[in-house]
Amino acid sequence: MRLSHLIATVCYVGHMRPASGTWGSLVALPLAWGLHLLAGPWLLIVGIIAFYVLGFWATREETRGSADHDPSEIVVDELVGQWIAFLPVSIGAAHVGADLTALWPGWIAAFLLFRLFDIWKPGPIGWADQKGDATGVMLDDVIAGVFAAIGVVILAAISHGVMA
Repeated sequence: MRLSHLIATVCYVGHMRPASGTWGSLVALPLAWGLHLLAGPWLLIVGIIAFYVLGFWATREETRGSADHDPSEIVVDELVGQWIAFLPVSIGAAHVGADLTALWPGWIAAFLLFRLFDIWKPGPIGWADQKGDATGVMLDDVIAGVFAAIGVVILAAISHGVMA
């Protein structure tokens, strides 16, 4: 067992079939919840940064010398992207003092929007995905996470009458 493989596959979740990216995104949600419960959105931000760095290293190690620079079992990029998509939910819950379970529509929106952008790969997401290296593997999901986070904020604003 290599540490890089453990990180890249998020403790072997990436080996689950079908749709390993979806499994990686699903496992990211309870982990984000745990980070939020421990120390709120600040720990989630630290986790995003830490796992981006660890994910970049692990992806580079796992794909070194391989023709496939984005094998499906590498899902640490989905974890980071999903955490970014979830961040507005964490910030919102902390801001109003709400329990995360009360914000379940935000969880669902974060998950669905992230998966949509990660699969569809519009604009800069597709550009990053085509880089063919560890940067591209991680960056396309970061951008998809940002797009999804913006979508979550817009949907929350609509839901709460801010954009009515």
